[in-house]
Amino acid sequence: MDTFTQQLLQQLAQGAVSQIGQKIGADEQTTNSALSSTIPLLFSALAKNASEPAGAQELFKAVAEDHDGSILDHMDSFLGNPESANGAGILKHVLGSQQPAVTEGLTKNTGLESNQVAQILQIAAPLVMGMLGKQQKQANLDVDGLTGLLLGEKQTVEESNPDMMGMLNTLLDVNKNGSALDEIFGMLGKFLGSKK
Repeated sequence: MDTFTQQLLQQLAQGAVSQIGQKIGADEQTTNSALSSTIPLLFSALAKNASEPAGAQELFKAVAEDHDGSILDHMDSFLGNPESANGAGILKHVLGSQQPAVTEGLTKNTGLESNQVAQILQIAAPLVMGMLGKQQKQANLDVDGLTGLLLGEKQTVEESNPDMMGMLNTLLDVNKNGSALDEIFGMLGKFLGSKK
């Protein structure tokens, strides 16, 4: 079975990648490559959040209340006005104070400018949440079910593409170089780095 990352990329390949590229001012190939890094990184960050009970509850509440997956059925409408989905707010919750470091890391690895990466993150975040919401709704998942789904996604992506996920997890590594990175998921007020 395809991972959620693959499912989302397949759906975006039907014209949406081109639209996103036009919005951020990049060609389709570069945009697709950037999305191929950004989407699994966001799923990985969400999995780290959900590995703590408080984070899992926060995520479940957000998905259940605000993300039913309908965004995926109205892709053209969303891409016409992506700001309406509050991607910036989602990123604040998902990445916390580590968002600038993640943006910088993706900038180095995608060849895009930092402002273009910031735009891609803001566009990808609501889509990732929409994919989660769709799965939660279809399978009627509770908190534990949603957490298990995310951790399974993270493991599958790591196994299928260890090199890329190694790079992505480096961006999310709270032990990398001191206290600033310990705050990657500071919104939860919990240290999540012990979770493997």
